[in-house]
Amino acid sequence: MKLKYDKEADAAYLSLKNIGPGEARQTYCCNPQEVNGMINLDFDKEGRLIGIEVLDASKKLPRELL
Repeated sequence: MKLKYDKEADAAYLSLKNIGPGEARQTYCCNPQEVNGMINLDFDKEGRLIGIEVLDASKKLPRELL
C-alpha cells in the first residue's frame, strides 16, 4: 500500500496495489452524507478495489498518515 497526499488539494490517495494510468475502470462515489465528506473507491477491470481517494483528508485522516 502507498499513500499520497496533495496538501494543496487536501486530498489523499491510498493505492492498494501498484497501478498505472488508466488502470481504474470504475469509480464508486460514496454517499457524502453517510461518510461526512467525499470518498471515492477505484476498482480494476475485475472489480477488485485498487484505490481509495479521500477529499478533505486533513479532516478525515490522522495527521501522522499525511
